[in-house]
Amino acid sequence: MFTKKTNPPSDNSRRKFIKTAAVSAATFMIVPRHVLGGKGFIAPSDKLLIAGVGAGGKGTSDIANFYKSGKAEIAFLCDVDTRRCAETVKNFPKAKFYKDFRELFDKESKNFDAVSVSTPDHTHAVVAMAAMQLGKHVYVQKPLTHDIYEARKLQEAAERYKVVTQMGNQGSSGDGVRQLQEWYDAGIIGDVSQVYIWTNRPIWPQGIPWPTAKPPVPKELDWDLWLGTAPYKDYVDKLIPGSWRGWWDYGTGALGDLGCHLMEAPFRVLGLKYASDVQASVGSVFVDFGERGYFPDSCPPSSHATLTFAKPTKTQGPVTMHWMDGGIKPERPDELGPNELFGDGNSGILFIGTKAKMMASEYAANPRLIPLSMNEQVKLKQTIERVPGSADGHYAQWVEGAIAGYGNKQLSSPFSLAGPLTQA
Repeated sequence: MFTKKTNPPSDNSRRKFIKTAAVSAATFMIVPRHVLGGKGFIAPSDKLLIAGVGAGGKGTSDIANFYKSGKAEIAFLCDVDTRRCAETVKNFPKAKFYKDFRELFDKESKNFDAVSVSTPDHTHAVVAMAAMQLGKHVYVQKPLTHDIYEARKLQEAAERYKVVTQMGNQGSSGDGVRQLQEWYDAGIIGDVSQVYIWTNRPIWPQGIPWPTAKPPVPKELDWDLWLGTAPYKDYVDKLIPGSWRGWWDYGTGALGDLGCHLMEAPFRVLGLKYASDVQASVGSVFVDFGERGYFPDSCPPSSHATLTFAKPTKTQGPVTMHWMDGGIKPERPDELGPNELFGDGNSGILFIGTKAKMMASEYAANPRLIPLSMNEQVKLKQTIERVPGSADGHYAQWVEGAIAGYGNKQLSSPFSLAGPLTQA
């Protein structure tokens, strides 16, 4: 499936799929859809049975939102840290719990239809690939994967196994990105060759040395399972729940964490796909007088990446996209007054057109034309269908798509779109 990076200094089974002879005695009132019929068959209950892998943190809200759709049941929960998933386990007492997703898949694959993956970035691909190989529909949190190779392989697998996929960048289902697209398609801002994107992330430590303190592993956490396919390291404090984002072995830094939310709008609006040229500069941190520090295990404290797209499908020429994080921001448009909000104050997207400009906040929310007076003057008829519930409807859209079956419902962020976006 994916090449292992290193072996742990122990003979435990975290690198091996668990193969046991035990058969689960769990019985469900709702029968999986595939048991009663072929692909696309809807059980009498009309519910999608979901196995939630990563039931704490973001998984808590993901799983709750699938259930709120009214068309899904949470059949199984899986998490390596029982502290983090306690709320979800309490909310879904009928869901059988596992710590190891491999054991769950091994024993229960006939008892669920779909898998939600809300684990740290470095284990997205291995869980999603295993699920798709079982013929399960998958919803994977952003970023889709930890690296480019994994993104390409998941994109290929989704087509090969004919499963319904969705990445968790819910802004792709929002009204905002559709409004931006309608303005651009109508020629309101003219042609675009420059886009600026910025964020106040990271809001977790980056650009620092690996911690030296080695406290005992909490009894509720299976550290080996948490590491997954990452190189083995001893447990350190404060990596969990969220600071893993700032370390290359587990996370993807500010760009990986927010890029799928902020870059999705330019990709959709301008028809971007693969960058032809990428350049980047990163910040360093103060160590001592006259000395700056760079720590290669850690994502940089700030960065500015420039991506050039040579042949977008919806522009007259190449497009240059600027990504800025860690406090770096683009120049404020002259047309924007000093008291007018730039982006959302912390993050934003700015399209530079030949006739005008347009900007939006994180998730492409609150889209505005610049000069702002244009927002009162421009009145367009809606041409792009909205997703019921806007961004909040992202979850229900995947559930409904999985029930309908592969190819029967258009989704906002299937792997065919999420793969190229993640690679950027």
